[in-house]
Amino acid sequence: MRVAAKESIADVNRFRLIGKRLLAEQQQARRIQFLKIAGVWVILFGLVGIALFVLRVDFAYILEHRNFVLAGLWTTLEVSLVSIFFATILAFVGALGRLSTNAVAYGVSGFYISLIRGTPLLVQIFLIYSGLPQIGTRINAMGYPMVGNLLILDPVPAGILALSLNYGAYMTEIFRAGIQAIGFGQTEAARALGMSYWQTMRYVILPQAFRIVIPPIGNQFIAMQKDSSLVYIMGVWEITYRANRFARKDSKFIEMFILAAAIYWVLTIISEWLQGRLEQRIAQTQRRT
Repeated sequence: MRVAAKESIADVNRFRLIGKRLLAEQQQARRIQFLKIAGVWVILFGLVGIALFVLRVDFAYILEHRNFVLAGLWTTLEVSLVSIFFATILAFVGALGRLSTNAVAYGVSGFYISLIRGTPLLVQIFLIYSGLPQIGTRINAMGYPMVGNLLILDPVPAGILALSLNYGAYMTEIFRAGIQAIGFGQTEAARALGMSYWQTMRYVILPQAFRIVIPPIGNQFIAMQKDSSLVYIMGVWEITYRANRFARKDSKFIEMFILAAAIYWVLTIISEWLQGRLEQRIAQTQRRT
């Protein structure tokens, strides 16, 4: 018995050593792969730098005006954060409508999704920023200034409204899929316990659904940061608008828009890193539960 026990302990130790060796080999392989990819990136950056130098891009001009363009970063983040907040609310309400058996709720949500997803975001921005004030002016002329003035929006609120409506329509399907991913057996169990529909949604379905939809919402937020550049046409002083001012003033289009592209790129990389950290935290929480 003792000999068998010693052999079992030896086998366990042997398997542990093999496991550690395999883990070390995998880590080494990942490090080598990372270094290879980093080398490719360095070469590509070098080639791009050489091309820009040959094309005589004025890097001094970029450095001179970088702070002016960077100042638009806060407006970009403000518009994106507020828009994703309202888009999330619209998406949640739209998803409930899509899952509802009520014909009115289903019809309204379906019409909203079809209309917004079937028209370009730029057209929606023009309709909200230029079209709504036209309607508001006519309502004012009819003697209803309190109603008409609500439709005359400043550039930032108009941009937030357009982005919220657009992304809310696309995110509706994300929320609907997240809610439907929760097993129907949990809904039946909640009903068996005497919970109402809204209690079931609040305490059983939504806490689990939000864990599912958070990563896709993060992807939508990253995309929104770039789509927020479209609000520059309304005169919002975000990154693209500020870059365009000096690009037109001094005919330095390549310089200023390279700077704007670099800012958006870095912002996207940071956002993706934060999203990855958030997904890791969610995965750890799910493993604990």
